[in-house]
Amino acid sequence: MKNYISRPLYIRRIEPFIDKSIIKVITGQRRIGKSYILLQISDIIKKNIPEANIIFVDKEQLAFTEIRDYMDLYQYVLKKVTGHNHNYLFVDEIQEIEEFQLCLRSLLNENKCDIYCTGSNAKMLSSELATQLAGRYIEFPIHSLSYGEFLTFNQCQDSTESLKLYLTFGGMPYIHNLTMDKNVIFEYLRNVYSTILLKDVVARESIRNVSFLENLVAYLIDNTGSLFSAQNISKYLKSQHVNIPTQTILNYLKALCNSFFIYKIQRAEIQGMKIFEIGEKYYFEDLGLHNSIQHFDFRKDINKLMENVVCIDLLRYGYEVYVGKSGNKEIDFIASKDDHKVYIQVAYMLPDDATVQREFGNLLEIADNYPKYVVTMDEMQSGGNYKGIKQISLRNFLLAEDKERL
Repeated sequence: MKNYISRPLYIRRIEPFIDKSIIKVITGQRRIGKSYILLQISDIIKKNIPEANIIFVDKEQLAFTEIRDYMDLYQYVLKKVTGHNHNYLFVDEIQEIEEFQLCLRSLLNENKCDIYCTGSNAKMLSSELATQLAGRYIEFPIHSLSYGEFLTFNQCQDSTESLKLYLTFGGMPYIHNLTMDKNVIFEYLRNVYSTILLKDVVARESIRNVSFLENLVAYLIDNTGSLFSAQNISKYLKSQHVNIPTQTILNYLKALCNSFFIYKIQRAEIQGMKIFEIGEKYYFEDLGLHNSIQHFDFRKDINKLMENVVCIDLLRYGYEVYVGKSGNKEIDFIASKDDHKVYIQVAYMLPDDATVQREFGNLLEIADNYPKYVVTMDEMQSGGNYKGIKQISLRNFLLAEDKERL
């Protein structure tokens, strides 16, 4: 086995599909650790099948520059496959290969090899893969490190201080190789941000107004967890004598989402789960990137950091996440998966009765019997119960690996 840290949450999901006639597509933001997931799967295969023939294509290495399109990839694989049935193809950052789906479809039909690939752009799923390989691939989203993984990678003990580090530096896997110095880590993260913006947003989505794109990211950072309307942003810009059409704003937001840099969370009516098309919230894949891009004040930003980390953690464990709306009241998150649902309010502290009434009161008005939680930083009252609604500390919430048992 190579010298890297395992991420069993994802390995457990992918392992049952080894040697199954379906393409395994590992998706997520650039530098999130997708390549290492491929390597771990490769090592599991070699351990179980010593004679396995592993064909590995990494489009970020110069050695594979000549593989530009689907035919280049197809010819390369044909030269590498052996006569037995244990051929495995791994392609890292497959969206860099033009019309790659044509090659994958042919290899799958010919039963040449078991196929695994990674991608840093959601657009390829909605177009290339979905049209050519519908029903013949399965997606495994990869996220930045969970709090538990952060502790493992950085050899930290669970504590209030460790949680603060996680909320500050985020969960990009590489930072465990750096000293826990804000200047050092933020410098690395700013470089990652530039790469994502230029390679996965500007170049891939043919963005013209890069300056506005950067300003839009800054706006999203300032308004993380706030209701967002492209039309209102367009009106605001016009008042500042900047004329950006609403459709352009929507296109740029979609481009940022396609790169897995941000996630759009829509509002839903609690009764009936009607989805509202206007007014949504945006959360960042990684808080370290969020914090490194512009001035960061932990105390001022703590509420939106908490909301962001709870949202991504729910996505990490496979939930569909919505902002709940009931009349003029709002629930921070409705999270649903299969037949399970959970309602969550996020609050920094519960210092007085008025705050308790506000945070618990919205949840008390929900008539169904699904679990309801208030997630806080308040360790003293963590585990408390208010009229059947549980309070849980953010640390305990993030360390609960099986979120369905909350």
